[in-house]
Amino acid sequence: MTALLESYAQGAWYRASDEGRPLADAATGETVARLSSTGLDVPGMIDYGRRVGGPALRSLTFHERAAILKSLAKHLNGLTDEFHALSHRTGATRRDNAFDVDGGIGTLFSYASKGARELPNDTVLPDGPTERLGRGGTFVGQHVYTSRPGVAVQINAFNFPVWGMLEKFAPAFLAGVPSIVKPASQTAYLTELVVRRIVESGLLPEGALQLLAGGPAGLLEHLGPQDTVAFTGSAETGAKLRAHPAVVHGGVRLGVEADSLNCSILGPDVSPGDPEFALFADQLVTEMTVKAGQKCTAIRRAIVPRHLADEVIGAVGERLERVVVGDPADPQVTMGPLAGLDQRTEVRKAIAALRGSAEAVFGDPERCSPVGADAQRGAFVPPVLLRAADGAAEPHEVEAFGPVSTVIGYGTAADAVELAARGRGSLVGSVVTNDPAAAREIVLGLAPWHGRLLVLNRDDAEESTGHGSPLPMLVHGGPGRAGGGEELGGVRGVLHHMQRTAVQASPDMATAITGRWTTGARRRSDGAHPFRKSLAELRIGDTIASERRTVTLEDIGHFAEFTGDTFYAHTDPEAAAANPLFGGIVAHGYLVVSLAAGLFVDPAPGPVLANFGVDNLRFLTPVKAGDSIGVTLTAKQITPRTSADYGEVRWDAVVDNADGQPVATYDVLTLVAKEQPEG
Repeated sequence: MTALLESYAQGAWYRASDEGRPLADAATGETVARLSSTGLDVPGMIDYGRRVGGPALRSLTFHERAAILKSLAKHLNGLTDEFHALSHRTGATRRDNAFDVDGGIGTLFSYASKGARELPNDTVLPDGPTERLGRGGTFVGQHVYTSRPGVAVQINAFNFPVWGMLEKFAPAFLAGVPSIVKPASQTAYLTELVVRRIVESGLLPEGALQLLAGGPAGLLEHLGPQDTVAFTGSAETGAKLRAHPAVVHGGVRLGVEADSLNCSILGPDVSPGDPEFALFADQLVTEMTVKAGQKCTAIRRAIVPRHLADEVIGAVGERLERVVVGDPADPQVTMGPLAGLDQRTEVRKAIAALRGSAEAVFGDPERCSPVGADAQRGAFVPPVLLRAADGAAEPHEVEAFGPVSTVIGYGTAADAVELAARGRGSLVGSVVTNDPAAAREIVLGLAPWHGRLLVLNRDDAEESTGHGSPLPMLVHGGPGRAGGGEELGGVRGVLHHMQRTAVQASPDMATAITGRWTTGARRRSDGAHPFRKSLAELRIGDTIASERRTVTLEDIGHFAEFTGDTFYAHTDPEAAAANPLFGGIVAHGYLVVSLAAGLFVDPAPGPVLANFGVDNLRFLTPVKAGDSIGVTLTAKQITPRTSADYGEVRWDAVVDNADGQPVATYDVLTLVAKEQPEG
């Protein structure tokens, strides 16, 4: 008997006692594997994730989790040949594998990088600046993000069995939340292989990842208010999940990414000879044929100026003629089959519904001659392009989840926006134009209805990743019909899994809780210059209060001449005196900051390796000639790098005048060695 897929639950692989149901090769119809989760202890998986996986992950800092993700990405990257070979049986071509397998691993790399660069080496994440809540500065507020002690359940669609899992897993892992993966049945064998290789690597803390290969019975019933569910699939199933008691009454957080009738709009400025015209046609064909059009981001509606519809259809048809449909493992094949025969039936039904108000101008869904494959046993459908009649309703209501798109004509840019909005919410839209005014009008009209928008023209085409490619650093999701959920978006995707809490406390308590020095908290001064301390010796709150320096007219004049900054406030006594903000010659703000550096920098070699920037610089009060300045520098945040022998230190800098008024505030950023340099 063909291998029965196993679930990975509570630290062990589980095999059901029955034979399960067969999963077919998309191209040949042969049985690839069998699937069953009969007897699986689903409540035990949830408990195991909370009890074992959660504490193990929460004990690690963001940087430690990021380092694990990077190691995992490297490990999986060495196994792509194995994954690609099995992926062909899902109907994926070599090009498709670049989106699913390679794209999923790339998402791991991206989140590993973001975790190391954008998150602290801590388990708590301060959100935004401190809010002063009292006049005296002894009562402050600070928003913080902390890991939730639940599990992140992902219910995935059949079309991206690797990327769909890894794009949800990476941000949840970085957030310190264990994942339970429920893949779609049709392609679960590829997800199982990748999870098996992840488990074998030994890189993840136990309980951080579990796999439910089979039906989801009992899954939602045992979730609670600390748990999340991320669902990708049909709007119909998404609606059922929203109505589930665990979501309605139990407090389970649900994110839905559903089907959507994504559009691409050819700008009113474009003519057939323009580069944008070819870009539009190329992009449409790509989106129709990658993954055989089985992408939630594929272009379903091609909205074009009415007078160009025939020429667009001709250009797209010429390109579709060159598409080779067949065995996805064949290098010459550019489009494989749908995921299964049931899916082929659904696509044909949807095309029939669309043809109620549209004519097929390319392709026949009932006729296909695949290269190297049997048209009857494999789930093959050729690319089908339709042209909608004016006022047609079906293209804005019916989705054929396959290599199908409909050309729709429009009159004005406002008409194009209205047509796009009839889709009632989409994951992504694109505008192909070289006219900035048209781009602005259309994008602002589309934005409320879309999660992501691509503006494509001759300038960005070479680097563009395309209409249908979600990127780890950008939000993936959309309003309305598209589900209303959000995934990815860089660190935003991490925060979806965490709890934001407003903490009210004294500055000292806020500092202790967040690991970041808060204005008003105690400063430490042991007589040693903080720049002489390594990371091992430096502590939050370590401070130096500098000596003072008088800023002279000669200083101001020299700085103006040396830099070329001869703005009148620094060089023209009469004009400066007439300005109520200055009342006379004042020092350049950058002169003040430069002089301040001379007051706190320790010049000798030591643990401080480099200054790599200044954040949040504000000039608060003008410094007049003859005034004196001093600096108070305080270690605000210490972030050791896990992969280097140094870390980052953020210093709070306050420059004040002779009256004790702050004249400039900013953060100084330095790289500091973990240990004292030898010698």
